[in-house]
Amino acid sequence: MTIRVLLADDQAMVRGGLRLILEDQPDISVVAEAADGAEAVELARRLRPDVCLVDIRMPRLDGIDVTRALAGPGVADPLRVVVVTTFDLDEYVYGALRGGAAGFLLKDAGPALLVEAVRAAHAGDALVSPSVTVRLLRHLTAGPAPGAVRSAAPDRPLSDREIEVVRAIARGRTNQEIAAELFISLSTVKSHVSAIQAKLTVRNRVEIAAWAWEHRLIGPK
Repeated sequence: MTIRVLLADDQAMVRGGLRLILEDQPDISVVAEAADGAEAVELARRLRPDVCLVDIRMPRLDGIDVTRALAGPGVADPLRVVVVTTFDLDEYVYGALRGGAAGFLLKDAGPALLVEAVRAAHAGDALVSPSVTVRLLRHLTAGPAPGAVRSAAPDRPLSDREIEVVRAIARGRTNQEIAAELFISLSTVKSHVSAIQAKLTVRNRVEIAAWAWEHRLIGPK
């Protein structure tokens, strides 16, 4: 199956570079390009791509507004959005994650990580640039993230095994990696993830990771 991707960036040269990287993969096809946020929302809603790669700073609507429009809590049938940006700022990271993004990637992360982020989003996983994750973890040991609102504890407590899965997700592990680390089957991992989402009332792995960071379930290594 081919993964259909929408690119949204106000710089034509950047869009061209991203297209070359992605279309060099046999399982990825770029179906549309948008030069501003409003165009990105219109094209995404009309074409329903599998993954939307969205820059933060764009005319008309910025990347966070685009993310909220396509994947936010009020969206009935959300799309998978990965924010790709040059700007490594905490408020952008949290704005994107709280807006429903399925990943946050820095443009200097390299082609391999870009392709991995697209595939992860398509598979229902999430990928956040390792440098961003490490900095967030370090920052959260000192205090709350900028503009972040701490989520309440779940009504139904997480089991010890679910806490282990939450910590692994927050460190960027895939389901396959979690299964190997915890010596459980892939189907068991998926069951745990579904139960965790229900208990925390979150919709995806990025929101699980954000919950873990906010509640300091993990710390920098």
